[in-house]
Amino acid sequence: MITALRGVIVQKRPPWLWLEVQGVGYELEMPLSSFYQMADAGESVLVHTHLTIREDAHLLYGFMTVAERDTFRLLIRVNGIGGKVALACLSGLSPEKLGQAVAEGNVAQLTAIPGIGPKTAERLVVELRDKMGGISALPMGRAVPGDPRQEAVAALLTLGYKPVQASQAIASLAEGLGLEDLIRHALQQLSRH
Repeated sequence: MITALRGVIVQKRPPWLWLEVQGVGYELEMPLSSFYQMADAGESVLVHTHLTIREDAHLLYGFMTVAERDTFRLLIRVNGIGGKVALACLSGLSPEKLGQAVAEGNVAQLTAIPGIGPKTAERLVVELRDKMGGISALPMGRAVPGDPRQEAVAALLTLGYKPVQASQAIASLAEGLGLEDLIRHALQQLSRH
């Protein structure tokens, strides 16, 4: 799995980014919101990625924050939502606002996204309410790539903890801890409950 790429921006043609990493060119499809945060062509950038392998294609999606990538991964697990619709969701709403819309069951806000009809919006709410409910409480929408606290929350989510549990466990820990210490202390704390 390709989890991130650090390289030089060759060309930006939304929704496509061409990135050169040590002489190898990668074509990534990204949400439009990521292009607003990105440096200009010729500059170095870190892009978090998700690779989808199908019979007819290998698709590499890029995101400026871990929160965007994690939200994308949740979205594509919902029946009827593929990569293009998930990117449209993230182009229209930040992970924080999307999580809030899902948590509140705001079908009207969700159907305003291209490719999301009323039935799909209701399916999003039903299937992701518990999984995304805590995203609106996290500062993930304004993530700084490489933030150990946000990466620790993402690691706990990957281990199956709910967003609220993960964010509360990390929030209760002292500032200045590294990623490994944050995860270790949070797991110790969560195992006591």
